[in-house]
Parts: sequence; structure tokens; C-alpha cells
Amino acid sequence: MSQPLLEMRDIRKAFPGVLALDGVNLTVRRVEVHSVVGENGAGKSTLMKILSGVVPRDAGEILIDGQPVEITSPRVAQALGISTIYQEFNLVPSLSVAENIFLGHQPGRLGLVDWRRLEQDAAKLLDWLGVKLDPHVPVATLSVAQQQMVEVAKALSSRARILIMDEPTSALTEREAELLFALIRRLKAEGIAIIFISHRLEEIFEIADRITVLRDGRLVATVDAAQTNPSEIVRMMVGRVLEDLFHKEPARIGEVVLEVRGLSRTVSQDGAVRRVLDNVSFQVRRGEIVGLAGLVGAGRTEVARAIVGADPIDSGEIWLDGRPVHIRSPQDAIRLGIGFVPEDRKTQALILNMAVRENISLALLGTRGYGPLHIGEERSLARRLVEALLIRTPSVEQRVVNLSGGNQQKVVIAKWLALSPKVLILDEPTRGIDVAAKAEVHALMSRLAGQGVGILMISSELPEVLSMSDRILVMCEGRITCDLPRAEADQEKVMTCATQRRLVSTASTNGSDDSGG
Repeated sequence: MSQPLLEMRDIRKAFPGVLALDGVNLTVRRVEVHSVVGENGAGKSTLMKILSGVVPRDAGEILIDGQPVEITSPRVAQALGISTIYQEFNLVPSLSVAENIFLGHQPGRLGLVDWRRLEQDAAKLLDWLGVKLDPHVPVATLSVAQQQMVEVAKALSSRARILIMDEPTSALTEREAELLFALIRRLKAEGIAIIFISHRLEEIFEIADRITVLRDGRLVATVDAAQTNPSEIVRMMVGRVLEDLFHKEPARIGEVVLEVRGLSRTVSQDGAVRRVLDNVSFQVRRGEIVGLAGLVGAGRTEVARAIVGADPIDSGEIWLDGRPVHIRSPQDAIRLGIGFVPEDRKTQALILNMAVRENISLALLGTRGYGPLHIGEERSLARRLVEALLIRTPSVEQRVVNLSGGNQQKVVIAKWLALSPKVLILDEPTRGIDVAAKAEVHALMSRLAGQGVGILMISSELPEVLSMSDRILVMCEGRITCDLPRAEADQEKVMTCATQRRLVSTASTNGSDDSGG
């Protein structure tokens, strides 16, 4: 076996109250896709931040080509041939594709940027990658998938030998992900080592050569992907088998708690009028989990935002407990007992630099007629919900920014549980969290349904929709095209409904199944 390209030996890193890495080893070969997996909080991000020069290690050593190196900053990492593509893109929307690709190291002549060479070099790099993009267009005009390709080109413009990809497919469609995988295989063939981080095990087994598993900051194992399977990887990650992680408890389904009638909305975009919601009608009953499925752009999030008053509607009615209600703002929805977990927790649901305690009590602000919560009440409430939801945090005073993604998501849910909601709308509730955290969120959803909460769950993951829903609504181009009972739904039916605007279901919207699953 030839000398490994990268070795990280006995890496240790501690933060206040947390031992993030405890003697972790990672070896990456010259031509491979190497996946690093583990629960949120297992140490993956910390290990990659050390490798990319974002945080210093406390102990251990890093070798490249067998030689010890000190990676003291992202610039040093880049000089050593290590580039990182983060889940949140690091692009400047107002600059062109070419400017973004060479940002920070533009080709120059006589102290000035050589614009002609910059655009030529960008065009050559994009052509080499097989990416059809105009180097002159602003990045703001590109799709998410195209921006992902610009990030890859940007990383390679600094002569990367090791490319770290953190959740690169989280915002891509299945087709876009396939194109990215084709690009990754080409990069591997050109001798570039890829460190691939994803919570989607099916992707890992499609693209990875080897898998390193971390748990609680320690190395569990490094295995060949061809010699293991998803269930075994999950067992190593969490100490349980896959079958134990995904289970929906039955719940008794009661009367209608939320009804939407004829919801419609149009928006103006680039001089054209587009109908984003077209006569949307449905019901959610107490104890029922209704899944809302559809392709990107079908209108699922728009439905949620309209219900909670985040976006205005042109026409339609919202009924709660059999009575029409007027929801003009999220504050109105909160007062009525409707909670909303948005798809982007970091920008839409949390104040990252505030404490867990403060975030949990946010939804209660302004709902009590006799003033805000006293800090003692806040602490008592936060501790109760932290314990109930198994939120892993040193204390309720810990800043949310320091928690793992799965624990951040549970803080968002805890915020709404503090409100004791009648209806809870969850938009992509398990996006970007590991399988164990997903199982905990699913178990929580089942418990809430069992307590009589009506749940509307939006998800792009069909297995999640099929396993957790009592009934599935499918949208296409702003309309509900199918209403499928749990027993009649499968992936083929859902995808068929997601690609046609005609209502094809004969299922009742009354949700008469009392078993809940």
C-alpha cells in the first residue's frame, strides 16, 4: 500500500464542558472518496474544522504525504491543498461566476487584476469540470445546484488535493445530486481525494470507498463500504440496529382541528405573475400526522407560511376547531395555538447567540396578559423541556450556536411545545440531522399525536413521509393533486401525483382511520 495522502493521528479537542474529540485517527488515501459519519455531536465537524484550519487541535498530529504539518489557518490549509465546501455556500451573490471562483487569488499583472485571464481561466476550469456555466453571469442568478458547481470550481482553483464536502446534497434534487456524484467520480479519477460528509446513508454507499465512524468524539471503526451495509453503520454510530430507530406509534384520530379552504396566492416575479397556491383545501384532525409531499417548488412551504400568516393570501379561509380564524401574522397564529418549525432553523427559527433557555421561551413572548416570563420560570420551563426532549447541552444557559444540528432542531421544537399547541406544522423537521436524532424527532411527533396535537409534516424524504404519516397530501404546481391514506400510499403513487396537476385521489379528506397507523 502506498503512503496515505492524509493522516490525522490521536487528535484531541476540548471545548468548555465538552470533550469533542478524544484520540481520533483518520487516514485518507490518494484516490478515494472517504466518508466520515456519526451522530450530530459525534465530532465530525470539529475534526474537519481542525483539518481546514478553522480551530486548533489540543493534541495529536497531522501528516500530508508522510510529513508533519501545522495547519494554523484556512489560508495555510489552502496552501497545503486542502479546500472545504460547506453546507452554507461561501459565495458573493453580486459577483460573477469567474470572480467567485478566483476570489482572494485573482490573476494579476502590474498590481492589477488581469480580468481577461481571470475569465479565461474560469472558463477552462468549468470546461474541465464539464460544467456548462457562463463565467460572466452573477452568482445570484444561478440555481442552488449551479452554485454548488461554482463552489467546486472555486475549491479546485487553489489546486486542491483534498476536497472536504459537508452535506453537499442537502439542498439538491435527486437529479442534481446524480450530476454532483458524476463530478465527484471524475475528481477522484483525476487524483483528488474527497472527504464526503452526509447524513444520507444511501448517498454514502453510492459514492464512498471507505467509511470512518465516530461516536461521542471517539473513533469506532474505518471500514470498506463494499464490506458493510447501512444497518451495520447505524449500529456503529448509535449502538442500536436500524429497525429500532424508525417506528410510528398508533394514535387515536379525533375531530378536525385545522381546515384550509380554497387557499390561493399569486406573486409577481421578473414582470410575470405566478400562482404559487391554487385553491388548496385540506383538513388535519387531532392526533393525526398529515404528510405534505411534492417536488421542489410545488408549493409545500408556501402553504405552511400562508397558514401561519408569514405570507399574505389572495383568497381562502382557515378554520380552527370548527370556526373561521383571521391570521394576519405569525403572532396571530401563536395566540391561536399554531406552532411552525420552518425548514431553515438557523435563519428562521433560532437566535444562535442566545441561550437555550431564551430560545425555548421565545414563542411565549407577548402571549401572556400579565407580562413576560420571570427568569426563574424560564429556567424551570427550559430544564423540563430539555429533559423531556433529551436535548444534549451542558446547561440551559449554553448558547444554541454551540449545539449540534439535531439538538438545535429539538430546541426549535421545544419552543413550540412550551406553547402547548393545538396544531404543529413541521417543515423538513429532520433535514441535516443524523439518523439517531431523526428517530428522536419521529418519536416526539408520535408522542405529540398521541396527546391530540394535529401535525402537518412537510418533507422531501419519501421514506419519512411514508413511515410517519397517517395520510399523505401531494402537491404539484401549487395544487393538491392527491390525498392518500397511509395504507394505499407508496413511493410510485406519490411521485406520480407529484408530477401531475389533476386531482387523482378518491380518498376522503375526513381522515376516518382511528388507528393512526
